Amino acid sequence: MYIFANPNPAGLKIGDCVVRAIAISSGMDWDTAYNILVDYGFNMKEMPNANSVWGQLLIDSGFTRHVIPDTCPACYTVREFCRDHPKGTYVLGTGSHVVAVIDGNYYDTWDSGDEVPLIYWREYGTL
Repeated sequence: MYIFANPNPAGLKIGDCVVRAIAISSGMDWDTAYNILVDYGFNMKEMPNANSVWGQLLIDSGFTRHVIPDTCPACYTVREFCRDHPKGTYVLGTGSHVVAVIDGNYYDTWDSGDEVPLIYWREYGTL
């Protein structure tokens, strides 16, 4: 189920999906998530929203990366992922968007349920 969530303290809804997904999936506030991503980006000499940056943060925080099977590349949606994963904390990457999933619900500033995830990160530790 879609749940509106926007931890951005300025209420902005565009361009910070990585920060929002990290904040929501970890329980951090937006500022803390942003600062951690900036530190990671600085140390890696990449932008904070680069896949390699937020991916490394998730790895270091106890998440494991999984690839969505390519059996029907355009038909498996965020909404269906949530149906199939009713328990746990996940961060989904679609190629152009990142969204947090907790216990079968996806949290976002817009209903991204029809987006097609390519990868997902499953939490086994804590951020």
